[in-house]
Amino acid sequence: MKPISILITLLCSVFVLNAQKTDEDLVKTLKEAATSQLLDKWYPLVIDKEDGGYYSDITYDFKLGENQQKMIVTQARHMWVNAIAAMENPGKKETYLENAKHGFDFIKNKMWDQENGGFHTLVTKQGEPISREGEKKTAYGNSFAIYGLATYYKASQNSEALTLAQETFYWLERHSHDPKHKGYFQSLELDGTPIARTSDFPSTSDIGYKDQNSSIHLLEAFTALYEVWPNELLKKRLHELLVLIRDTITTDDGYMKLFFEADWTPVSFKNTSKENIKKHYYLEHVSFGHDVETAYLMLEASHALGLENDITLKTGKKMVDHALKNGFDNKVGGFYDGGYYFNDEQDIQIVNENKNWWSQAEGLNALLMMSQHFPQDEMNYRKHFETLWEYTENYIIDQDHGGWYEWGIDKRPEAKTALKGQIWKSTYHNYRALVNCIHMLEE
Repeated sequence: MKPISILITLLCSVFVLNAQKTDEDLVKTLKEAATSQLLDKWYPLVIDKEDGGYYSDITYDFKLGENQQKMIVTQARHMWVNAIAAMENPGKKETYLENAKHGFDFIKNKMWDQENGGFHTLVTKQGEPISREGEKKTAYGNSFAIYGLATYYKASQNSEALTLAQETFYWLERHSHDPKHKGYFQSLELDGTPIARTSDFPSTSDIGYKDQNSSIHLLEAFTALYEVWPNELLKKRLHELLVLIRDTITTDDGYMKLFFEADWTPVSFKNTSKENIKKHYYLEHVSFGHDVETAYLMLEASHALGLENDITLKTGKKMVDHALKNGFDNKVGGFYDGGYYFNDEQDIQIVNENKNWWSQAEGLNALLMMSQHFPQDEMNYRKHFETLWEYTENYIIDQDHGGWYEWGIDKRPEAKTALKGQIWKSTYHNYRALVNCIHMLEE
């Protein structure tokens, strides 16, 4: 071998060894973040041994807060996290399975509507239903019940959990599924009747619309259920949702519309004043966090369906690329909350520069996933992943008390003393992202 060839071989070997060492160090850091800064902080603290289920409000320094109403979304997410933790931590499997069963017992006995079927959205600490207009039951809430139940069944083989997941799927099929225009109605009455959009609701309300958020989480839930129950109708609905999200909800430019009429006409205020657009921000903006999250959820569903050569990867890449090009802070790091394409401006404008915790978690997962699919791509996903992880360590993870702030403290320093947990915030986004990243790096 010529001297120059020997030199090149040695340099390549050093590069590979350094890359392996870097990945090994990163895996160790991520495992520490997943265990000591998340699982050990939250459990068993949030387990309500008095009334069942999990506590909701957790203070910044991990003490129980004042408002302990319980929402099906949060309860199911805690059950899901503990089920995953049981499979990820063989040495503590029984402990995490018991934590998951604790949540299962509560949603089965207290949150499932024995008379009408389906899960109540919100209950008291003791499990009494709380009725709020348009929030009695939702497709979104029931999707997370399916997600948690299917995953708990996978970890425990508790047949009751699978049966309840199947019942929930069929309840949504009877009441929420739209056989004419496809997809699912989000807002439901107690008996499952879809709530139609009328003039009774304020213009800023989402009640009565179909939406991308419930759609992507139904996709997520049906994927998890299909993996443990390969039912033909479930497979049909999973594929239907994948195509709907990929080809209708997602635009050609690579971002999703948020709310829709029953026939999937997008809700838009684009031709109104900027003041009116701002007033309706919740109903129409570019949500970079949802876009990167959905890229992952679509690929997960496509894989479960065996559609390895479909166009989903191409669409998912376009979504991540759009978010990186338009919604990523290249100076400090982190994905912004939202942008908007105004009619009189060529480029997208950042209309909410805050950075929430879940978008960063989903960004970590999506960027590392894309770096594995496209390691030589000009977008340099691995570099952006490392920048985002550095941002997360510096501005999202609480190095003093553990857990993740709700908002990046570079933009929202008051998040340091805000609640670490509430009915819309638990350990689901960040724990899943860390576990997925660990798996990808180890592979």
